[in-house]
Amino acid sequence: MAKRGGFPGGMPGNMNNMIKQAQRMQRQMEEQQKALEEKEFTGTAGGGAVSITISGKKLVTKVEIDPDACDPDDVETLQDLVMLAFNDAASKADEEASAMMGRFGGGMGLGGF
Repeated sequence: MAKRGGFPGGMPGNMNNMIKQAQRMQRQMEEQQKALEEKEFTGTAGGGAVSITISGKKLVTKVEIDPDACDPDDVETLQDLVMLAFNDAASKADEEASAMMGRFGGGMGLGGF
């Protein structure tokens, strides 16, 4: 009669394969994260009057403002355009991150874990 619990002599083959697969997926996820951090995303607002480029780490790397967008009597509009351009770029970075990491969602067949 077989003993319940434990695995005499080590882990069964299935468990070893699952561990190896998990380690491989972790390495791939780390590579994807590094690739994402090296990408740049540009967001625009006001029909291109303001554009902001950010890194995958969401650090601003470039800001371009059309001189026509600089009305000294309406600074609030320019502020809004800068905010919208940044949010647009950040949204693009988030979408890319979700797409990259979504590839790993069903990789191990753990039923939602």
